[in-house]
Amino acid sequence: MMGFSLLHSACNMPFASDGQGASDKLVLVHYMPWYATAPFSGHWGWHWTMNRFDPDRVDASGRREIASHAYPLIGPYDSNDPYVLEYHVLLMKMAGVDGVIIDWYGTSGLRDYGTIHRNAAHLIEYVKKAGLQFAVCYEDRTVEYVAEERSADRAEAVAIAAEDIAWLERMWFGDAAYVRTGNRPILPVFGPIYFQSAEDWDRILANALTRPLLYALPHRVAATQADGVFGWPPVYEGREIPPSEWMQYLTDLYEGAVSGRAVIGVAFPQFRDRYETSYGSIDARGGATFRQTLTMALDSACPIVQIATWNDFGEGTSVEPTVEDGYRYLESIQQALGGRRGYTAADLRLPLQLYGLRQRAENDPTLQRSLDEVADGLSRGKVARAQQLMAEVQSRLRR
Repeated sequence: MMGFSLLHSACNMPFASDGQGASDKLVLVHYMPWYATAPFSGHWGWHWTMNRFDPDRVDASGRREIASHAYPLIGPYDSNDPYVLEYHVLLMKMAGVDGVIIDWYGTSGLRDYGTIHRNAAHLIEYVKKAGLQFAVCYEDRTVEYVAEERSADRAEAVAIAAEDIAWLERMWFGDAAYVRTGNRPILPVFGPIYFQSAEDWDRILANALTRPLLYALPHRVAATQADGVFGWPPVYEGREIPPSEWMQYLTDLYEGAVSGRAVIGVAFPQFRDRYETSYGSIDARGGATFRQTLTMALDSACPIVQIATWNDFGEGTSVEPTVEDGYRYLESIQQALGGRRGYTAADLRLPLQLYGLRQRAENDPTLQRSLDEVADGLSRGKVARAQQLMAEVQSRLRR
Protein backbone atom coordinates (compact mmCIF):
# COMPACT_ATOMS: atom_id res chain seq x y z
CA MET A 1 0.00 0.00 0.00
CA MET A 2 1.06 3.60 -0.30
CA GLY A 3 0.06 7.16 0.39
CA PHE A 4 -1.54 9.57 -2.06
CA SER A 5 -2.07 13.26 -2.67
CA LEU A 6 -4.32 15.19 -0.30
CA LEU A 7 -5.25 18.86 -0.61
CA HIS A 8 -8.13 19.85 1.67
CA SER A 9 -9.08 22.56 4.15
CA ALA A 10 -9.93 22.24 7.82
CA CYS A 11 -13.28 21.53 9.42
CA ASN A 12 -14.70 20.38 12.73
CA MET A 13 -16.77 17.22 13.14
CA PRO A 14 -18.76 15.95 16.13
CA PHE A 15 -17.76 12.71 17.82
CA ALA A 16 -20.08 10.05 19.16
CA SER A 17 -19.91 6.31 19.74
CA ASP A 18 -23.39 5.00 20.32
CA GLY A 19 -23.58 2.41 17.55
CA GLN A 20 -26.31 4.34 15.72
CA GLY A 21 -26.29 3.81 11.97
CA ALA A 22 -24.27 0.60 12.32
CA SER A 23 -27.03 -1.97 11.91
CA ASP A 24 -27.44 -1.42 8.17
CA LYS A 25 -23.72 -1.28 7.34
CA LEU A 26 -21.59 -4.03 5.89
CA VAL A 27 -18.36 -3.69 7.87
CA LEU A 28 -15.26 -5.30 6.36
CA VAL A 29 -11.61 -5.35 7.38
CA HIS A 30 -8.82 -4.93 4.82
CA TYR A 31 -6.58 -7.98 5.20
CA MET A 32 -2.94 -8.52 4.14
CA PRO A 33 -2.20 -12.23 3.42
CA TRP A 34 1.48 -11.63 2.73
CA TYR A 35 3.48 -12.66 5.82
CA ALA A 36 6.00 -15.52 5.85
CA THR A 37 8.05 -16.78 8.78
CA ALA A 38 11.12 -18.99 8.97
CA PRO A 39 9.59 -21.43 11.49
CA PHE A 40 6.57 -22.08 9.24
CA SER A 41 7.66 -21.35 5.64
CA GLY A 42 11.42 -21.68 5.96
CA HIS A 43 12.21 -18.01 5.40
CA TRP A 44 11.27 -14.57 6.65
CA GLY A 45 9.16 -12.70 4.10
CA TRP A 46 9.82 -9.13 3.00
CA HIS A 47 6.87 -7.74 4.95
CA TRP A 48 8.54 -8.68 8.24
CA THR A 49 12.04 -7.67 7.12
CA MET A 50 11.75 -4.90 4.47
CA ASN A 51 15.36 -5.94 3.75
CA ARG A 52 16.43 -3.99 6.85
CA PHE A 53 15.09 -5.84 9.89
CA ASP A 54 16.21 -9.24 11.16
CA PRO A 55 13.47 -11.29 12.88
CA ASP A 56 16.09 -13.81 13.98
CA ARG A 57 17.44 -11.09 16.26
CA VAL A 58 15.56 -11.40 19.56
CA ASP A 59 15.71 -8.82 22.35
CA ALA A 60 15.76 -9.40 26.10
CA SER A 61 11.95 -9.43 26.27
CA GLY A 62 11.75 -12.19 23.66
CA ARG A 63 10.54 -9.97 20.83
CA ARG A 64 11.86 -10.45 17.32
CA GLU A 65 13.07 -7.49 15.29
CA ILE A 66 10.36 -6.86 12.69
CA ALA A 67 9.32 -4.09 10.29
CA SER A 68 6.67 -2.70 12.59
CA HIS A 69 6.32 -0.20 15.41
CA ALA A 70 3.80 -2.54 17.06
CA TYR A 71 4.22 -6.19 17.97
CA PRO A 72 1.42 -8.68 17.22
CA LEU A 73 0.01 -10.27 20.35
CA ILE A 74 0.86 -13.69 18.91
CA GLY A 75 4.23 -12.50 17.61
CA PRO A 76 5.19 -12.34 13.91
CA TYR A 77 3.18 -14.99 12.07
CA ASP A 78 2.80 -16.78 8.77
CA SER A 79 -0.26 -16.02 6.64
CA ASN A 80 -0.59 -19.67 5.64
CA ASP A 81 -0.67 -20.96 9.22
CA PRO A 82 -4.14 -22.44 9.87
CA TYR A 83 -3.96 -21.63 13.58
CA VAL A 84 -3.32 -17.98 12.73
CA LEU A 85 -6.17 -17.85 10.21
CA GLU A 86 -8.56 -19.41 12.72
CA TYR A 87 -7.45 -16.93 15.39
CA HIS A 88 -7.92 -13.95 13.09
CA VAL A 89 -11.33 -14.95 11.76
CA LEU A 90 -12.70 -15.76 15.21
CA LEU A 91 -11.59 -12.33 16.42
CA MET A 92 -13.35 -10.73 13.46
CA LYS A 93 -16.53 -12.66 14.16
CA MET A 94 -16.50 -11.70 17.84
CA ALA A 95 -15.75 -8.04 17.09
CA GLY A 96 -18.86 -7.96 14.92
CA VAL A 97 -17.42 -7.32 11.45
CA ASP A 98 -19.01 -8.95 8.41
CA GLY A 99 -15.92 -10.09 6.57
CA VAL A 100 -12.73 -9.16 4.78
CA ILE A 101 -11.45 -7.31 1.74
CA ILE A 102 -8.30 -9.21 0.84
CA ASP A 103 -5.33 -7.42 -0.68
CA TRP A 104 -4.80 -9.47 -3.85
CA TYR A 105 -1.90 -9.42 -6.30
CA GLY A 106 -3.34 -11.56 -9.06
CA THR A 107 -2.53 -15.08 -10.19
CA SER A 108 1.07 -14.62 -11.32
CA GLY A 109 3.87 -16.56 -9.68
CA LEU A 110 6.23 -13.59 -9.89
CA ARG A 111 7.92 -12.46 -6.65
CA ASP A 112 5.67 -13.54 -3.77
CA TYR A 113 2.40 -13.02 -5.66
CA GLY A 114 1.72 -16.75 -5.96
CA THR A 115 2.21 -17.19 -2.22
CA ILE A 116 -0.15 -14.30 -1.49
CA HIS A 117 -2.73 -15.84 -3.85
CA ARG A 118 -2.46 -19.20 -2.09
CA ASN A 119 -2.75 -17.57 1.33
CA ALA A 120 -5.82 -15.60 0.23
CA ALA A 121 -7.56 -18.81 -0.84
CA HIS A 122 -6.67 -20.42 2.49
CA LEU A 123 -8.05 -17.43 4.41
CA ILE A 124 -11.31 -17.60 2.47
CA GLU A 125 -11.86 -21.16 3.71
CA TYR A 126 -11.88 -19.88 7.30
CA VAL A 127 -13.93 -16.79 6.44
CA LYS A 128 -16.67 -18.93 4.91
CA LYS A 129 -16.55 -21.45 7.74
CA ALA A 130 -17.33 -18.60 10.14
CA GLY A 131 -20.23 -17.42 8.00
CA LEU A 132 -18.47 -14.20 6.98
CA GLN A 133 -18.11 -12.56 3.56
CA PHE A 134 -15.14 -11.64 1.40
CA ALA A 135 -14.05 -9.50 -1.52
CA VAL A 136 -10.66 -8.65 -3.01
CA CYS A 137 -8.84 -5.37 -3.54
CA TYR A 138 -6.87 -5.79 -6.74
CA GLU A 139 -3.30 -4.45 -6.81
CA ASP A 140 -3.07 -3.58 -10.51
CA ARG A 141 0.50 -2.28 -10.16
CA THR A 142 1.70 -5.89 -10.06
CA VAL A 143 0.77 -6.20 -13.73
CA GLU A 144 3.49 -3.69 -14.55
CA TYR A 145 6.13 -5.97 -13.01
CA VAL A 146 4.68 -9.08 -14.65
CA ALA A 147 4.65 -7.31 -18.01
CA GLU A 148 8.27 -6.24 -17.56
CA GLU A 149 9.25 -9.81 -16.70
CA ARG A 150 7.57 -11.07 -19.89
CA SER A 151 8.74 -8.11 -22.04
CA ALA A 152 5.06 -7.51 -22.78
CA ASP A 153 3.70 -4.40 -24.49
CA ARG A 154 0.73 -2.38 -23.24
CA ALA A 155 -1.88 -4.50 -25.02
CA GLU A 156 -0.38 -7.64 -23.56
CA ALA A 157 -0.36 -6.02 -20.10
CA VAL A 158 -4.08 -5.35 -20.44
CA ALA A 159 -4.52 -9.01 -21.36
CA ILE A 160 -2.64 -10.06 -18.21
CA ALA A 161 -5.03 -8.02 -16.06
CA ALA A 162 -8.01 -9.39 -18.00
CA GLU A 163 -6.79 -12.92 -17.20
CA ASP A 164 -6.75 -12.05 -13.49
CA ILE A 165 -10.31 -10.71 -13.69
CA ALA A 166 -11.43 -13.79 -15.65
CA TRP A 167 -9.97 -15.98 -12.90
CA LEU A 168 -11.84 -13.99 -10.26
CA GLU A 169 -15.06 -14.39 -12.21
CA ARG A 170 -14.61 -18.16 -12.53
CA MET A 171 -13.51 -18.83 -8.98
CA TRP A 172 -14.62 -16.13 -6.54
CA PHE A 173 -17.12 -13.63 -7.97
CA GLY A 174 -19.78 -16.34 -8.15
CA ASP A 175 -19.22 -17.53 -4.59
CA ALA A 176 -22.23 -16.97 -2.35
CA ALA A 177 -19.93 -15.36 0.24
CA TYR A 178 -18.49 -12.79 -2.18
CA VAL A 179 -19.65 -9.22 -1.50
CA ARG A 180 -22.08 -7.86 -4.08
CA THR A 181 -24.00 -4.66 -4.59
CA GLY A 182 -27.08 -4.89 -6.80
CA ASN A 183 -26.06 -8.45 -7.74
CA ARG A 184 -22.69 -7.23 -9.05
CA PRO A 185 -19.44 -8.21 -7.32
CA ILE A 186 -17.44 -5.31 -5.92
CA LEU A 187 -13.84 -4.82 -7.06
CA PRO A 188 -11.82 -2.14 -5.27
CA VAL A 189 -8.53 -1.48 -7.05
CA PHE A 190 -5.77 0.14 -5.05
CA GLY A 191 -5.25 3.31 -7.04
CA PRO A 192 -5.50 2.19 -9.75
CA ILE A 193 -1.76 2.72 -10.07
CA TYR A 194 -0.81 1.13 -13.41
CA PHE A 195 -4.05 1.28 -15.39
CA GLN A 196 -5.22 4.85 -14.87
CA SER A 197 -7.58 5.36 -17.82
CA ALA A 198 -11.19 4.41 -18.46
CA GLU A 199 -10.11 2.92 -21.80
CA ASP A 200 -7.76 0.49 -20.05
CA TRP A 201 -10.47 -0.69 -17.68
CA ASP A 202 -13.04 -1.02 -20.47
CA ARG A 203 -10.63 -3.38 -22.21
CA ILE A 204 -9.75 -5.27 -19.02
CA LEU A 205 -13.40 -5.84 -18.12
CA ALA A 206 -14.71 -6.25 -21.67
CA ASN A 207 -15.23 -10.01 -21.49
CA ALA A 208 -16.67 -10.20 -17.98
CA LEU A 209 -20.06 -11.90 -18.03
CA THR A 210 -21.09 -9.74 -15.07
CA ARG A 211 -19.04 -6.57 -15.00
CA PRO A 212 -17.86 -5.98 -11.42
CA LEU A 213 -18.39 -2.64 -9.70
CA LEU A 214 -15.02 -0.94 -9.96
CA TYR A 215 -14.01 1.20 -6.97
CA ALA A 216 -11.01 3.57 -7.08
CA LEU A 217 -9.31 5.93 -4.67
CA PRO A 218 -10.70 9.48 -4.78
CA HIS A 219 -7.90 10.94 -6.91
CA ARG A 220 -8.28 8.20 -9.55
CA VAL A 221 -12.07 8.13 -9.97
CA ALA A 222 -12.38 10.79 -12.68
CA ALA A 223 -9.70 9.37 -14.99
CA THR A 224 -10.81 5.75 -14.65
CA GLN A 225 -14.55 6.55 -14.61
CA ALA A 226 -14.86 3.95 -11.86
CA ASP A 227 -18.31 3.01 -10.59
CA GLY A 228 -17.46 4.12 -7.08
CA VAL A 229 -14.81 5.34 -4.68
CA PHE A 230 -13.25 4.02 -1.49
CA GLY A 231 -11.37 5.89 1.20
CA TRP A 232 -7.93 5.23 2.64
CA PRO A 233 -5.75 6.85 5.32
CA PRO A 234 -4.82 10.09 3.52
CA VAL A 235 -1.06 10.54 3.86
CA TYR A 236 1.38 12.17 1.47
CA GLU A 237 4.76 13.87 1.12
CA GLY A 238 6.06 12.52 4.44
CA ARG A 239 3.92 14.98 6.42
CA GLU A 240 2.05 14.41 9.64
CA ILE A 241 -1.59 14.88 8.70
CA PRO A 242 -3.51 16.67 11.46
CA PRO A 243 -7.10 15.69 12.37
CA SER A 244 -8.51 18.77 10.62
CA GLU A 245 -7.14 17.53 7.27
CA TRP A 246 -8.15 13.90 7.48
CA MET A 247 -11.59 14.89 8.78
CA GLN A 248 -12.06 17.16 5.76
CA TYR A 249 -10.96 14.31 3.49
CA LEU A 250 -13.59 12.05 5.05
CA THR A 251 -16.25 14.76 4.95
CA ASP A 252 -15.67 15.21 1.21
CA LEU A 253 -15.77 11.44 0.72
CA TYR A 254 -19.10 11.06 2.49
CA GLU A 255 -20.67 14.03 0.75
CA GLY A 256 -20.29 11.94 -2.41
CA ALA A 257 -22.37 9.18 -0.84
CA VAL A 258 -25.12 11.66 0.01
CA SER A 259 -25.20 12.82 -3.61
CA GLY A 260 -25.65 9.28 -4.87
CA ARG A 261 -22.09 8.15 -5.63
CA ALA A 262 -21.18 4.59 -4.65
CA VAL A 263 -18.79 5.04 -1.72
CA ILE A 264 -17.03 2.58 0.56
CA GLY A 265 -16.35 4.37 3.83
CA VAL A 266 -13.12 3.99 5.77
CA ALA A 267 -12.01 3.82 9.38
CA PHE A 268 -8.34 3.77 10.38
CA PRO A 269 -6.42 3.79 13.67
CA GLN A 270 -3.36 5.75 12.54
CA PHE A 271 -0.61 5.68 9.91
CA ARG A 272 2.94 5.07 11.10
CA ASP A 273 5.03 3.24 8.55
CA ARG A 274 8.45 1.58 8.63
CA TYR A 275 9.52 2.36 5.06
CA GLU A 276 12.96 3.84 4.47
CA THR A 277 11.20 6.90 3.06
CA SER A 278 7.99 7.51 4.95
CA TYR A 279 4.73 8.42 3.19
CA GLY A 280 3.68 10.46 6.22
CA SER A 281 1.81 9.86 9.43
CA ILE A 282 -1.52 10.13 11.22
CA ASP A 283 -1.44 10.12 15.01
CA ALA A 284 -3.44 7.44 16.84
CA ARG A 285 -4.32 9.94 19.60
CA GLY A 286 -4.65 7.15 22.15
CA GLY A 287 -7.29 5.35 20.08
CA ALA A 288 -9.40 8.47 19.44
CA THR A 289 -8.53 8.56 15.73
CA PHE A 290 -10.00 5.12 15.19
CA ARG A 291 -13.11 5.78 17.24
CA GLN A 292 -13.74 9.01 15.38
CA THR A 293 -13.14 7.67 11.87
CA LEU A 294 -15.29 4.63 12.61
CA THR A 295 -18.12 6.77 13.94
CA MET A 296 -17.97 9.04 10.88
CA ALA A 297 -18.10 6.02 8.57
CA LEU A 298 -21.01 4.39 10.40
CA ASP A 299 -22.94 7.67 10.49
CA SER A 300 -22.40 8.26 6.76
CA ALA A 301 -24.66 7.23 3.90
CA CYS A 302 -22.13 4.56 2.81
CA PRO A 303 -23.60 1.03 2.78
CA ILE A 304 -20.10 -0.52 3.10
CA VAL A 305 -17.39 0.44 5.57
CA GLN A 306 -13.81 -0.78 5.27
CA ILE A 307 -11.48 -0.83 8.26
CA ALA A 308 -7.99 -0.05 7.02
CA THR A 309 -6.48 -2.32 8.06
CA TRP A 310 -6.60 -5.58 9.93
CA ASN A 311 -2.87 -6.24 9.77
CA ASP A 312 -0.69 -3.93 7.71
CA PHE A 313 2.05 -3.73 10.32
CA GLY A 314 4.48 -2.09 7.91
CA GLU A 315 2.20 0.94 7.65
CA GLY A 316 1.07 0.83 11.27
CA THR A 317 -2.63 0.70 10.39
CA SER A 318 -3.46 -2.65 12.01
CA VAL A 319 -6.39 -3.15 14.40
CA GLU A 320 -5.33 -6.72 15.18
CA PRO A 321 -4.43 -7.11 18.88
CA THR A 322 -0.86 -6.08 19.71
CA VAL A 323 1.34 -6.01 22.77
CA GLU A 324 1.17 -2.20 22.80
CA ASP A 325 -2.57 -1.68 22.28
CA GLY A 326 -4.06 -4.98 23.38
CA TYR A 327 -7.67 -5.34 22.23
CA ARG A 328 -8.34 -1.59 22.13
CA TYR A 329 -9.46 -1.45 18.52
CA LEU A 330 -11.58 -4.59 18.53
CA GLU A 331 -13.32 -3.40 21.66
CA SER A 332 -14.02 -0.09 19.89
CA ILE A 333 -15.54 -2.02 16.98
CA GLN A 334 -17.73 -4.04 19.36
CA GLN A 335 -18.92 -0.88 21.05
CA ALA A 336 -19.55 1.02 17.80
CA LEU A 337 -21.53 -1.89 16.35
CA GLY A 338 -23.58 -2.24 19.53
CA GLY A 339 -22.31 -5.74 20.29
CA ARG A 340 -24.49 -6.96 17.45
CA ARG A 341 -23.46 -10.63 17.72
CA GLY A 342 -23.71 -10.74 21.49
CA TYR A 343 -20.02 -11.22 22.24
CA THR A 344 -18.36 -9.29 25.06
CA ALA A 345 -14.95 -7.66 25.39
CA ALA A 346 -13.92 -10.56 27.63
CA ASP A 347 -14.86 -13.03 24.87
CA LEU A 348 -12.26 -11.43 22.58
CA ARG A 349 -9.55 -13.03 24.73
CA LEU A 350 -10.72 -16.57 23.97
CA PRO A 351 -9.29 -16.98 20.43
CA LEU A 352 -5.82 -16.33 21.86
CA GLN A 353 -6.36 -19.13 24.39
CA LEU A 354 -7.45 -21.42 21.58
CA TYR A 355 -4.41 -20.43 19.51
CA GLY A 356 -2.09 -21.34 22.39
CA LEU A 357 -3.81 -24.67 22.94
CA ARG A 358 -3.59 -25.51 19.24
CA GLN A 359 0.17 -25.10 19.42
CA ARG A 360 0.58 -27.09 22.63
CA ALA A 361 -1.59 -29.94 21.33
CA GLU A 362 -0.11 -29.89 17.84
CA ASN A 363 0.82 -33.58 17.81
CA ASP A 364 -2.32 -34.88 19.51
CA PRO A 365 -5.13 -35.55 16.98
CA THR A 366 -7.65 -36.30 19.73
CA LEU A 367 -7.11 -32.96 21.45
CA GLN A 368 -7.14 -31.17 18.10
CA ARG A 369 -10.60 -32.58 17.43
CA SER A 370 -11.73 -31.20 20.77
CA LEU A 371 -10.27 -27.85 19.79
CA ASP A 372 -12.17 -28.03 16.50
CA GLU A 373 -15.30 -28.13 18.66
CA VAL A 374 -14.02 -25.13 20.60
CA ALA A 375 -13.54 -23.14 17.39
CA ASP A 376 -16.99 -24.11 16.18
CA GLY A 377 -18.52 -23.14 19.51
CA LEU A 378 -16.82 -19.76 19.57
CA SER A 379 -17.93 -19.06 16.02
CA ARG A 380 -21.53 -19.97 16.85
CA GLY A 381 -21.67 -17.96 20.04
CA LYS A 382 -21.62 -20.99 22.35
CA VAL A 383 -18.98 -19.40 24.53
CA ALA A 384 -19.64 -21.24 27.78
CA ARG A 385 -19.39 -24.64 26.10
CA ALA A 386 -16.20 -23.59 24.30
CA GLN A 387 -14.64 -22.47 27.59
CA GLN A 388 -15.56 -25.77 29.22
CA LEU A 389 -13.92 -27.72 26.40
CA MET A 390 -10.78 -25.58 26.58
CA ALA A 391 -10.55 -26.23 30.33
CA GLU A 392 -10.79 -29.98 29.66
CA VAL A 393 -8.02 -29.79 27.03
CA GLN A 394 -5.82 -27.79 29.40
CA SER A 395 -6.35 -30.41 32.10
CA ARG A 396 -5.38 -33.21 29.74
CA LEU A 397 -2.28 -31.34 28.61
CA ARG A 398 -1.11 -31.04 32.23
CA ARG A 399 -1.24 -34.79 32.83
